[in-house]
Amino acid sequence: MLTISNLTYRIQGRVLFDDASVVLPTGSKTGFVGKNGSGKTTLFQLIQGQISPDAGIVEVLKKARIGGVAQEAPATSLSVLETVMAADVERASLLKEAETAHDAHRIAEIHTRLADIDAHTAEGRASTILKGLGFEYDRQHAPTSELSGGWRMRVALAGVLFSQPDLLLLDEPTNYLDIEGTLWLEKYLATYPYTVFMISHDRDLLNKAVNSIIHLEHGKLTFYKGNYDTFETTRRMQMELHNKSREKTLAQIAHLQSFVDRFKAKATKAKQAQARVKMIAKLKPPAAMFDEHSSPFSFENPKKIPASPMITFDDVSVGYGDKVVLKRITNRIDPEDRIALIGVNGNGKSTFAKLLAGDLKPMGGEMRKSKGLEIAYFAQHQMDKLRPNETPLEHVTSLMPYDSEAKRRSRVAQMGLSTSRMDTLVKNLSGGERARLLMGLITFGGPGMLILDEPTNHLDIDSRDALVQALNDYEGAVLIISHDRHLVEATVDKLWIAEGGTIHEFADDLDGYQRMLTGGASKSSSGNGAAQPLSRDDRKKEKQEAAARRAAIAPLRKAVQDTETKLGRLRTELEKTDQLLADPKIATGDKDRVIALSKDKARFQAEIDAAEEHWLEISAELEQAQAQG
Repeated sequence: MLTISNLTYRIQGRVLFDDASVVLPTGSKTGFVGKNGSGKTTLFQLIQGQISPDAGIVEVLKKARIGGVAQEAPATSLSVLETVMAADVERASLLKEAETAHDAHRIAEIHTRLADIDAHTAEGRASTILKGLGFEYDRQHAPTSELSGGWRMRVALAGVLFSQPDLLLLDEPTNYLDIEGTLWLEKYLATYPYTVFMISHDRDLLNKAVNSIIHLEHGKLTFYKGNYDTFETTRRMQMELHNKSREKTLAQIAHLQSFVDRFKAKATKAKQAQARVKMIAKLKPPAAMFDEHSSPFSFENPKKIPASPMITFDDVSVGYGDKVVLKRITNRIDPEDRIALIGVNGNGKSTFAKLLAGDLKPMGGEMRKSKGLEIAYFAQHQMDKLRPNETPLEHVTSLMPYDSEAKRRSRVAQMGLSTSRMDTLVKNLSGGERARLLMGLITFGGPGMLILDEPTNHLDIDSRDALVQALNDYEGAVLIISHDRHLVEATVDKLWIAEGGTIHEFADDLDGYQRMLTGGASKSSSGNGAAQPLSRDDRKKEKQEAAARRAAIAPLRKAVQDTETKLGRLRTELEKTDQLLADPKIATGDKDRVIALSKDKARFQAEIDAAEEHWLEISAELEQAQAQG
């Protein structure tokens, strides 16, 4: 379906693709992964002919129709359903021509083609897609001008799915979907009859909806069969084999070089030495393979843990103006709570987050917060609070006016921004970098609670894993709204659900919620499909158990981190020692120094072996403890 040969492309002098080649088979469902900013969206632009390569060829199968979601659907008086149906340009064109055509042969051709593309069932197919993406009947027949930008993005996605192109290009399609929409899309893509090429950082989607992965790294494109988990395993094995081959070649070169160094000055060995020089020239060790660096997240822990309950709700209602969105909220949040708020988009999840953050006031009932409680609130609209014409360093300077430059830069580094990005204007940062900066700024003072509304939309997979680690290390309360099931499952121990105009606890896990959505029985569902709220005693017991699990796992997690830090230090020391021993001046110089360096090398290697063994043991313990929890 798609052939890329020797592709080279640069942006402002930075090489995104360096003589890259790959073939995308017809009919494949392929995920496209790589670091933020590596060039994935740029490749889609090259495929669609929106930009031209500096060198090489990007070739799509002749006559194949390409479809992608370029931007949100326009806000017009056309209904959502009409907008989606109009996305099938061929169908719309044929129907229009059929109204004016007079030639009998052409009329026959038009109707034959309409039958071939199943045009007469178009409305039903479009309606099914829209329902899967969260549009109920009334909203399908409302004008698109009544929709927000996020919902118009869904309309645009529905349009390209309805048009069924031969090559479907999707760039982070779940960013504007809730869990329900993501589950529907997952199943739809798995059975899509043509070729799918999809940029995504959603592990679950990449594990269930695709059968191959294309990985972009260091300007190269590599094709892997299987889902994301298979790709990770395969790539890890390839890296290990590749690096072992490199080490073997380097050892061979070192051995040959030592002969040359010893005998190049001796006439009787000159020819043999010269032969070995030629052998060394032919031996080209492959470059070392390693994971591209992903910066960690770091959240300041609460300066003071509030007393329990931290927040209480007593028959609270909230909304906008005179319109009540949520009511009858009666619950509590304690300092150790880790909560995911789930539910269909439009049911009030973000409204509840704004209530907690203080952006909205209760319209009825009583909401009480612990004295001095600081809440950090992350949402996409919060990005507007960043100052586009200032650098990250300047943002931090206003919070640390009396600290040294070094301390300010250290704080920015903790947010995961490199030295060069610290001095880059915010408007020139990537979405992921802006998200890191915002999270660092809102947690600057050590809040007692984090509210994260879709925090992973601009983060690649490794950055999402780093966020999971940071949230698990954070000691305050957490409430997450996210369609990323991996994030939810790895960081929370209870679910709250927004449904029926209120918020209450869901007495099951995420799998139970998914079963409920797909029509399967859930042990926590009542006869009408609504989740049963937990009793006060059950809530108390769950909180105590969750706190105990975190307390039990914390020492193991810290031990794993400490050991990884130690291994990093030891490997650095070993590398320095190897470099010194490889220096001809040192190797042929002071013998005592060579002996000392050799002993250092042996000691570092022994300590690394012991540390790796210890790391394997405690990592297994940690995994077992997390699985049991």
